[in-house]
Amino acid sequence: MGNHPVRLSISDDLQRGHGSVFFRAWFALPYLIWRAIWALAALPLAVLNWVLTLARGRSPERLHAFLARFVRYATHTYAYLNLAAEPLPRFDGKPGYPIDLEIEPPRRQPRWSVALRLILALPAGLLASALVGSGVSVYGALPARTSVGGMGLLGAAALLGWFYALARGRMTRGLRDAAAFALSYGAQLWAYLLLLTDEYPASDPAAAIGPLPVREDPIRLEVQDDLRRSRLTVFFRLLLGLPHYVWLALWGLLACLAAIASWFATLLAGRSPAALHRFLSAYVRYLTHVGAFVYLIANPFPGFVGEAGRYPVQATIEPARRQRRATVGLRLILALPALILASAYGSLMLVAAVLGWFAALATGKQPRGMRNSGALGLRYGVQTAGYLLLLTDGYPYSGPCAGPASGGGQPPTIPVPAGPLS
Repeated sequence: MGNHPVRLSISDDLQRGHGSVFFRAWFALPYLIWRAIWALAALPLAVLNWVLTLARGRSPERLHAFLARFVRYATHTYAYLNLAAEPLPRFDGKPGYPIDLEIEPPRRQPRWSVALRLILALPAGLLASALVGSGVSVYGALPARTSVGGMGLLGAAALLGWFYALARGRMTRGLRDAAAFALSYGAQLWAYLLLLTDEYPASDPAAAIGPLPVREDPIRLEVQDDLRRSRLTVFFRLLLGLPHYVWLALWGLLACLAAIASWFATLLAGRSPAALHRFLSAYVRYLTHVGAFVYLIANPFPGFVGEAGRYPVQATIEPARRQRRATVGLRLILALPALILASAYGSLMLVAAVLGWFAALATGKQPRGMRNSGALGLRYGVQTAGYLLLLTDGYPYSGPCAGPASGGGQPPTIPVPAGPLS
């Protein structure tokens, strides 16, 4: 975890009860009603807190404690609703829940940032829309129509986790951590809006929910980017990406034919032919380079051949291995959950790129959090593409992880095996 004044802590063991999962929305209803009632009291007190903080430069301790408890209770409630935790939460917002918030005491805040807080929070609200979506996701108060039906990453992880937990009696680490990342950002945004802190929400997944798991996936993303950006190429980034998109579309036609041939060959032999594997691997590497360039995850103009080891953001793809014929035959069906989550991650990439575009034009650097959020979405998309193209039968890992995909975040400490919807 980073040093943000509002920190998410996780002590969840991933176990879920079949009955509590099936009736989760009904069980959460009383907590949602109480949250709405609590919000009626929190709103005028938040206005009072704004006036007093503007006058004194610090939030009064009692108001801070009340609003902090409200944000913590809302986080507990939506962690439960979205299957990020299992026990029923308490109604008082006290610490001790498996998905919990540590909120530091009030500190002095610059009056100018207090006065302009709603305006300053707009970029964070855009990113939160991609992470928490709308409707039943965090606090239900951030209007959005991102990804699948406005679910955001939180809703997509909860939807897929509902089916998985109903079948297996446990939540996958990846989906739980994806939901926790969204919950962490949503909680930090509301703490920022309610003047519990003047620290901006942390968009870096490596700092949101650590420690992160170690991954040894067949397809990995390596990020060797120094965050510097050329303002000129940033300004014309979409225009510069047009030739790549034309070439990508042409190459994609051949890749589709190669994927069909590889599907028949792998179904018969149990392994993708080496020549087809090399061709499709080069295509996925090129796809990675173009995505990294257009979404401002990297700076240099990429080449057109998908050459390995020549770009700051690189997809490392292992050689062809034997694959189970059953998973090969049903690959399109099995990939549907990954495509749903890839849609949510695609929205995250887009918003991070838009916000990073303005930041890079102003400073000549891409914010680390935006770069790492984009890299997280890109890694999942690349792994999904590799799974569809039969480069591997390892299912895409759905959550943040340590190492290259997190942009060199915290030291990895927890090994997690690969698995379906992991």
